[in-house]
Formats: sequence, structure tokens, C-alpha cells
Amino acid sequence: MEDGEIIRLYWDRNEQAIKATSDKYGHYCKAIARNILNCDEDAEECVNDTYLKAWNAMPTQWPAQLAAFLGKITRNLSFNRYKHRRAGKRGGGEISLVLDELTDCVSDVDDVEETVDRQELIKAIDLFVRNLSASKRRIFVRRYWYADSVAEIAKDSGMPQGTVSKTLERTRKQLKIYLTERGFAI
Repeated sequence: MEDGEIIRLYWDRNEQAIKATSDKYGHYCKAIARNILNCDEDAEECVNDTYLKAWNAMPTQWPAQLAAFLGKITRNLSFNRYKHRRAGKRGGGEISLVLDELTDCVSDVDDVEETVDRQELIKAIDLFVRNLSASKRRIFVRRYWYADSVAEIAKDSGMPQGTVSKTLERTRKQLKIYLTERGFAI
């Protein structure tokens, strides 16, 4: 079923929208959640919560790309669940490594000024990623958006793990320099 047809089902408040979404994007959303949470049960719950959020959000907006819309919802729900688990000293998953890798590039200060600057930081990172070569961008996004493991990225791209790791390391260094030059405190 085409995305427009699925979205129309949501707008018509037809419960078939959930089944169609699950059939087309269930594996995609579960992969995102599983990479962040490292737990199939939690991932499944986040995916089900994604369908509910999509159901509630769809009447007010018509997403340009349904996959990106669902992926973002799943990712945000998964991060929230991850933070909750981590607060209770329960953690794990690839996301710990992903966040550790990025600590040198982006500070974790959360005062009022930082909150105001967050949008500028998001725009700067977005521009940086857009200017990467297609190969580097794919590796960077898979690692830091989808939280894929280095081994998965290497396998899927036909590269040695060391090459993927080195590419990520160099890209993080470039990002740090890029953000520093634009006045962001690292």
C-alpha cells in the first residue's frame, strides 16, 4: 500500500491504518527501537506506542514522508524509554556507545541559554551532515540516528569494521572542528 493511502486511512480514522503501517514499516520501526533499547520486548512496546502516537498526530498533520515521521516517533519514544531505564540503573544497548562517541562533539549542558541555542546547533549539525559525501553521510546517519552497530554498518556496506570505525572517528573530529568554528561550546 502506498504511503498516501495509509495516511488517508489515518485521516479517515480507519483502524486498517495501524495494520497497513505495521505491515509496511513494522520491521523498520522495530529495528530503530531495538538498536536503542537492546531489548525486543521494550522495542515492541515502543513500536506499538508509535502507532498510537501516529494515530493521534495524523489528524493534525499530513507528513511529507511517512517513514521519516514514524522513524522519528519511534526514535523519540525509544530514547525516552532508554533514559527511564538508565535512570533506574538498568541500561545497555548500542545507544550507550553512540552517546559516548558523541560526547566530545556536543556538550550536555542544559541551561536556558543552551536551550535557546539548541535550534542553531541542530541546524549546524544538519548542514554538516548534508555536506558529507554520500558514503560518509550514510555511515554517520546509520550510527548516530539509527544507532546501528559498527559491525552492522560494515557488513551492509561491504567495508571492514576498522574502516567504518576510522571513518566515524574522522567524521566526529570534523564535526567537532566545524561546530567549534561556528562558536558552539564543546
